[in-house]
Formats: sequence, structure tokens, C-alpha cells
Amino acid sequence: MATEVAPVPVSAAVPVWPAPGPAVRLGAAPFAGFALSAASALALALRAPTGLAVLGLAVFGLLHNVLELRYVAGRFAAVLAGPLLRLLLVLVTGIVLCRLLPPSRVSQWAEILLAYGLLAAAGRYGLRGRPWLSAGGAVLLLGAGALSLAFPAYHFVVLAHLHNVVPLLFLVEWSRRLRRGRAAFLALQGAWVVLVPALLLSGLLDGLLSQRPGGWTDRLAAAYTPPAWLTPEGGLRFLAVFAFLQTMHYVVWVWFLPRYAPEAAERFDARVPALRGVRAWALGAGAGALLALLFAVDYLQGRSLYAALASYHAYLEFPVLLMLVLGPGAGRPGRPGRPGPGEPAGGRWGTQGEGR
Repeated sequence: MATEVAPVPVSAAVPVWPAPGPAVRLGAAPFAGFALSAASALALALRAPTGLAVLGLAVFGLLHNVLELRYVAGRFAAVLAGPLLRLLLVLVTGIVLCRLLPPSRVSQWAEILLAYGLLAAAGRYGLRGRPWLSAGGAVLLLGAGALSLAFPAYHFVVLAHLHNVVPLLFLVEWSRRLRRGRAAFLALQGAWVVLVPALLLSGLLDGLLSQRPGGWTDRLAAAYTPPAWLTPEGGLRFLAVFAFLQTMHYVVWVWFLPRYAPEAAERFDARVPALRGVRAWALGAGAGALLALLFAVDYLQGRSLYAALASYHAYLEFPVLLMLVLGPGAGRPGRPGRPGPGEPAGGRWGTQGEGR
């Protein structure tokens, strides 16, 4: 005798958008930690931007890669899953291979095309059921892609700085769980993401900025400065901005989110038991030690290898960021609360204990 399954009522279905997570009341420690970190990072970026950028990468580069992937894969497991995840991994692996090749215009163009292909895949997922937004997004991607191919040097400078400010969106999403003090928390994040770089680029802090160009300082300044602004003063300003934001980027991924969003790590542990608990930290620290050794022997080789491996954590952020920008309901073709074809009743985002 066939068994009939009653349809899931719309009101009883699990929300598509992830719940904020366990409610948190922040004390003074996180605010003081961010303020002290920003002040220290600014002082070092002014006096020794090259050393801060290089040593920070050697010490925290791979560790923050592992911890960031753990957070994103745990918190947004339903986005980075299934056919979409497989497609994204193929595209990012192509980017890794491009970065391992000797630098050339062809390898740059290939990486740019793969990057926009990844954005197109994420957009197709996030904008299903929104035809007008999909069409607008496609036009925007085509225009941006054409600009990137025409001006690849600008593309990679923008990408380098954009990656360092990405934590702001994740912090905004995390802050939904705050019982009170959310405005103050977001104001503090906005201060280091926007105000400090603006001060550095304005030239108001040039009197405190180290004026010792040459060698690696010139090389790094050229890598992180838009070509049109690449003067001795402009290059030092952009290098200081990069060194400052990179350091704060590490503060978010290595200190704050592991400490104040432990449930994301727990969900990742359930998904990848081989990296449970301290194993993820051990992997990141061990790989970082090997990278630091390679940096000491051959910095250029170490930098190239890191840039290739870092592609996974940098580019896999984009689908999640798109969902954060699009807001609740992103990636959902059907009515609120109704699963799409072949989906479980919980929707694509799922909940798996979220907010319980």
C-alpha cells in the first residue's frame, strides 16, 4: 500500500537564510582587542610596511587560510556543497595552475577569465528566480571582465586590497547575533576598514611614514599600487595600507572568529573529521613554518607558491559573499519555505543546529 507524505506547510519549513547563531553579549575585551590591534598594526605599517607585509605573510599566511576555510565551510556549508562546490573547485584549481606558471599576459588573462567564470557560476546560483537581476548581473560581469582584461595590472591590485577588506562582510553577518552593542561593534570595524586607509592615502600621515624606498619596498609598492598612482610617495602609502589591512585581516581570522564563532568550527569538524579541533591549527602552523623556511631561502618562490595555494580560500569566498550581498532568499527559485527540485525540506542553506 502506498504511503502518502503530507506536504510541508510553508510556515513550518526551515528558513533558507542561516540563522544568526547563538546570541552573544560582547564585553570590553573584543572592543579593546580590535582597537589595540588596529593601533599596533598602524604603527608598524607606518614605520616598517615592508617588514610587516612580508613577516605577517610568512607567520600567519597559511594559518589564516586554513582557519578561514574552516569558518566559511562550517558556517555556510550548504552553499559550498554539491555540484556548485565541485564546479568552483575546478575553476579555482585552474586559477592555481595559472599562478604556478611563469607570469605572462596569457596566464593573467586565463586567471581573469576563470575568476569571472567563478563569479558567473556563483551569480547563476544566487540569482535563480530573479531574471531581471540575473540579466543585470550578466551585463555587469561582462563589462567588468572586459575592463579587467584590458587593464590586468589594475585588476590584480584591486583584488589584493579587496581580499583584505572581505572580513568586514563576514563580521557584519556575524554581528546579527549580538544582543546589544551592534552599532558600536560595526562602527569599530568600519573605522579600521575605511578611516585608517583613507588617512594613509590622504597623505596626512606622511610625516610618520617611513621614507626608505628601494629594494623590496619598491617591488611590493608596485604590486599593491594602481599604476597611475605609482610614485615614490603614492607607492609607500598603498604599501602601508596593504600591510595594515593584511594584519587586521589576520586578526579577524586567527583571533576573533575562532574565539567568538566556535559553532562554525564545530560544524566543519563534523564535515571534515580529519581536521577536527587542534588539527586544523596544527596543519596551518606546520604548513606556515615550511612556507616561512621557503621564504627565507627564496622569497620569490615562496611568494609564488603561497599566491597559488591561497587561491582556494580567496576565491571560494565569492559565492558566500554574493549570498551575503543578495540577502535572504538568495539562490532560491521557489516560494519562501519551499525546497527547489531535488532539495531537502530545509532548503539550500539548511540549519543543522543553527541557533539552537
